[in-house]
Amino acid sequence: MISELKALFDYYEKEKGIDRNKMVEALSQALLAASKKSIGPARELRIDIDPDKGTIKAFAKLIAVETVTNRWEELPLETAKRFKKSAVLGDEIEVEVTPNNMGRIAAQTAKQTMLQRLRMAEKENLYEEFKDRTGDVVSGVVRRFEKSDVIVDLGKFEGVMTSKERVSTEDYTPGDRMRFYVKAVEKDSGRGPEIILSRAHPNFVRRLFEFEVSEIGDRTVEIASIAREAGYRTKVAVHSADEKVDPVGACVGLRGARVKNIVRELNNEKVDIIRWKADPAEFVREALKPIKVLSISVNTDKKEARLTVSDEDLSKAIGRRGQNARLTSRLVGMDLVIEKDEHAAEVFEGQMGSAVHHLVDALGITEDVARQLTQGGMGDLKTLATGVDVSDIAEVLDGDQALAQQIFDKAAAHASSPSKE
Repeated sequence: MISELKALFDYYEKEKGIDRNKMVEALSQALLAASKKSIGPARELRIDIDPDKGTIKAFAKLIAVETVTNRWEELPLETAKRFKKSAVLGDEIEVEVTPNNMGRIAAQTAKQTMLQRLRMAEKENLYEEFKDRTGDVVSGVVRRFEKSDVIVDLGKFEGVMTSKERVSTEDYTPGDRMRFYVKAVEKDSGRGPEIILSRAHPNFVRRLFEFEVSEIGDRTVEIASIAREAGYRTKVAVHSADEKVDPVGACVGLRGARVKNIVRELNNEKVDIIRWKADPAEFVREALKPIKVLSISVNTDKKEARLTVSDEDLSKAIGRRGQNARLTSRLVGMDLVIEKDEHAAEVFEGQMGSAVHHLVDALGITEDVARQLTQGGMGDLKTLATGVDVSDIAEVLDGDQALAQQIFDKAAAHASSPSKE
């Protein structure tokens, strides 16, 4: 037991960084409970451990009396004088009461309890070491899974990445070395102090940029805001107080080297780097590029921006399942209302209506036939007369060859007549 105890102390002190005095205290308390079963309820029982020698002794404070009535609390005066020559009745005498089977008691009964106490001491050390590291990025190895949580080996300690801090598109395999964001160090969780890790937090991307982009590290370039849907897409808005510095170019790096390193760490998550603007409307325009915003109005009180885009750009502005609009909204800190530009559609309809009426008047055809021709790209007389042939017109008119020939002839006659321009 002596050699085993010393080895245990040495291991936890060197490998786990646990103070030897804490281990002695933990073992003393565990052995105190275990020893009472064999020693009995001795008065003021205490356990004395020498961590260097690995020895364990039990002591009790008994009262010197003439006649013993309670052997757990008293001892005869004659016996007391063997320990203290000047002992008198009523004196407290500390007596060693170490049982012969103390080694077995320590090995069998107290060991598990001691290890539990040591685990708690280890977690207390964990809290002390990591309590100021919230927001750091650490490197660790995936060790195992506990239900949906990933347990990560950080060296001396373990961290836990809960299911909501995982990236849904990433696979985690025991033995994988990865980087993690320290989201929090919780002292009073149900399982004692815990290091809560994350790879889904937006600030994980922020810290990666700080590591990769020296201009962010020295505050030449600052990250104004970040919006992220982990595993899919992140938008980062950057700016610089120095007009000579291009904040977007600094983050992208030469030939995209800097941002490529970040994207690689994020397992090919798309990263958009956007130039921050103080004006909310301009910021929204920047955040939606290359989509062209046709008009925008901002209500700063409601934190809302209403904007219009072309019909072709509407789906791109909203994005798949609303992702682009959602991320842009988070990035700029406003609700976005994205609408199709109805004015452009009205202008187009007006132009088409004018062309239809012109064909009706010039060729003597019905409005439906004129609309068919216009929608088929044949909305003016010159095109009908010189730009197409009869078969092209017939194709637009669902194969009506006779009508196509009639229209072609009338268009040609109209084009050659100087009185009808």
